[in-house]
Amino acid sequence: MEWEIVIGLEVHVQLSTQSKLFSGASTRFGAAPNTQACAIDLAMPGTLPVPNEEAFRYAVMFGLAMNAEIGKRSVFERKNYFYPDLPKGYQTTQLAEPIVGSGEIEIHLEDGSSKKVRLHHAHLEEDAGKSLHEDFHGMSGIDLNRAGTPLIEIVSEPDMRSAAEAVAYLRKVHSIVTYLGISDGDMSQGSMRCDANVSVRLKGEEELGTRTELKNINSFRFVERAIKIEAQRQIDLIEDGGQVVQETRLYDADKNETRSMRSKEVANDYRYFPCPDLLPVELDDDYIEAIRKQLPELPDAKSARFASEYGLSAYDADLLTQERASAEFFEAAAGQCGQPKLVANWMMGELAALLNREEIGIEQSPVSAAQLAGLIERIVDNTISSKIAKQVFEAIANGEGDADTVIEKRGLKQVSDTGAIEQMVDEVIANSAAQVENYRNADEAKRPKMMGYFVGQIMKASKGQANPQVINKILKEKLDALL
Repeated sequence: MEWEIVIGLEVHVQLSTQSKLFSGASTRFGAAPNTQACAIDLAMPGTLPVPNEEAFRYAVMFGLAMNAEIGKRSVFERKNYFYPDLPKGYQTTQLAEPIVGSGEIEIHLEDGSSKKVRLHHAHLEEDAGKSLHEDFHGMSGIDLNRAGTPLIEIVSEPDMRSAAEAVAYLRKVHSIVTYLGISDGDMSQGSMRCDANVSVRLKGEEELGTRTELKNINSFRFVERAIKIEAQRQIDLIEDGGQVVQETRLYDADKNETRSMRSKEVANDYRYFPCPDLLPVELDDDYIEAIRKQLPELPDAKSARFASEYGLSAYDADLLTQERASAEFFEAAAGQCGQPKLVANWMMGELAALLNREEIGIEQSPVSAAQLAGLIERIVDNTISSKIAKQVFEAIANGEGDADTVIEKRGLKQVSDTGAIEQMVDEVIANSAAQVENYRNADEAKRPKMMGYFVGQIMKASKGQANPQVINKILKEKLDALL
């Protein structure tokens, strides 16, 4: 049997407002537990919520970026449920009339293909608190600092058919919200969290299978692993004669498995009703258009510009523009050295490897855009070879200064003096009688490849500092003279 995975994502994005959705309490991350939860966030008697206009502006920005319908009238409702980190007993959210309606975004995959994923809607809601389960001697603690922080919950249609597509969609959403500046998108701090709805069905079937919801996954890598392992669990269960139960499951990254958390609630279980403390919010066309005019250049537009303006491939342009910080780094370096393709190669090669090794983002890169551009300038003007450049790059990353400083300090300047190189070529030829004889007896088509031995010996003699172009020119002339 051939199975098909069906995936829809619910992405929760904390908005980077200074205060909470319905109160003036701070949203600053990292404060001591329970120091940023006010009476309004806890719905204490006598308090009334007041909507945060900035949260609405951010939500409209997101909707416009997703080519989505904007809800000119949006209504807050109470979603009733009990959970320890929700002392109000309900969450103020949107259901029937959300701030953002249907839209779509295009995702790009590693094989060069692309597809469009539909957005069902995105709604504003308040975040809950956070349960803490460590350092409490077997008990749990509740931190309510996060309670009331504004979120947009972004709900996709079940359009994705693989874990790779789900990750590509999630990365695209992350890219859009960070480009807009409405969220830092830091998944490790909970600024962006993902629930994945996963089901399986036989290839060719139209009816959707029973879905499970994987709750609160906090990294791109874990989203991919969780979807794969859950889909396989469902397939194995069905093939063994069992049935998938609709439920909420948690992903255990340490064991790489999903486990049941609770039976899946439906809308009726939450007893939604319009919030009596909040009036409907209405937006006019002028308000929406003013926000549209303030939108920055978004990832797709920037990617297209990078391809046309800098001559990059569509794949390279897409990679470089996934994160706003990477795009800015690229433009700064390319603008200084005028070598966009080399900058792209170094960013996706040596720099990416360095950042992965150190497990840091490009914002914390120990090699600045100016330093990378300076290094590339020294490659282009033949001060150093590409091979030596990798040594210089590592030295820059270790804090030894810019390219010029490292080259001077370590004596790495490339030897281009024809007299010095000619002397090295003569010595290598004189000490390689057997190789010279083989070269003389070889077919003309094989001789270029045989020159590699001589080039390697000359580079060794020069400690890697001889100019390869000069070596090849002089070496060929001298070997051909022996024919």
